[in-house]
Amino acid sequence: MTAPSLLEVEDLHTFIGQHHILQGVSLRVRPDAVTVLLGRNGAGKTTTLRTIMGVLHPRRGVVRFDGRPIHHLPPYAIARLGIGYVPEGQGIFATLTVDENLRVAMLAEDAPSRERLRQIFELFPDLDRFRHTRAGTLSGGQKQMLSIARAFVNPTRLLLIDEPSKGLAPIVVEHLIEALHAMKRHATVLLVEQNFVMASRLGDECYVMDDGRSVHHGSIASLAADAALKTKYLGL
Repeated sequence: MTAPSLLEVEDLHTFIGQHHILQGVSLRVRPDAVTVLLGRNGAGKTTTLRTIMGVLHPRRGVVRFDGRPIHHLPPYAIARLGIGYVPEGQGIFATLTVDENLRVAMLAEDAPSRERLRQIFELFPDLDRFRHTRAGTLSGGQKQMLSIARAFVNPTRLLLIDEPSKGLAPIVVEHLIEALHAMKRHATVLLVEQNFVMASRLGDECYVMDDGRSVHHGSIASLAADAALKTKYLGL
């Protein structure tokens, strides 16, 4: 029997101003998996994540989390349901230390939160080494790790992560892949990623977007083996 989806998106239509960005996006994210959202620049991937998170509200369509409609809720209410969002561009507080960045993101400082901090420092040893260092002085890879850690510091069932490898050196991407692999034990991930090598190593399932629509769904392994599909929609 197939496990119920943790996240369901049905026929999303989202506008930014007068621009009709999402024109019928549907996807399902099953628990304890990494689902990758792929597509060329401008396909609508980031807008999809922002709509799920309540930063944008769809004009039509439904977003359900654990069976509950959430597309009418503000971002803070969606976050409190257990959805973490790691935007492109990191969004950390540069003048605060690593430790302060993590603590300011906490909803509560209690025993479960301290356990999650311990897990975070296991996943990202660099953050442990530099926990008293101002975040603005970290390397690009360390800043990205801190951005992911901030979203994970609260009880998180679903992580939305937008382009984590963008601008990072290959060796840093390798460390990020290892950390996200380990994170699969703790949370479900919906990942937007342009780096197809990273996507194929991390992903279980994938959706491909084109011109604001979801146009393909399948396993990441089957997409990796389909040269024609990769050329048509990803330009690979």
